[in-house]
Amino acid sequence: MKKIKLFVEHQFDFELLGLVSPVKDYKMAWLINQALGVKLIKINDFEPEFLHQPQLKISQFLEEKEHGFVQLMKNRSHSDDGNALYLVPELKMFDYFLLIQDQTFELDINVYIERLSQIRYIQSAVKLDINKLKSKENLLTY
Repeated sequence: MKKIKLFVEHQFDFELLGLVSPVKDYKMAWLINQALGVKLIKINDFEPEFLHQPQLKISQFLEEKEHGFVQLMKNRSHSDDGNALYLVPELKMFDYFLLIQDQTFELDINVYIERLSQIRYIQSAVKLDINKLKSKENLLTY
């Protein structure tokens, strides 16, 4: 019998910023709300299911807009045995990811980076190339 394989190609139509900061997730969301004029609200934790891997529980905050969204996701999760697990393992140096989608194409990502860099609790804010990430599918929360 001939096997047919289904290949699914996801669209990553958002900008991705990596943030380094030691603050708790709720404080990070508040700081971003103040700096960018958004209203990130805590939503249910993102729990991706992987085969043969421990369960992740990722804290996330979201603001849905008319033509896109702003989403803050924590990179680090703790397993039941106390080990640190990462949403994007190849980017362990980042504490948070900020996903920004703007279908109006009026967003200037450099302005966001500049405003975030001025926050004293954020040590680094870097634009990341999604296409170069091995585990980029982990960022899809739908």
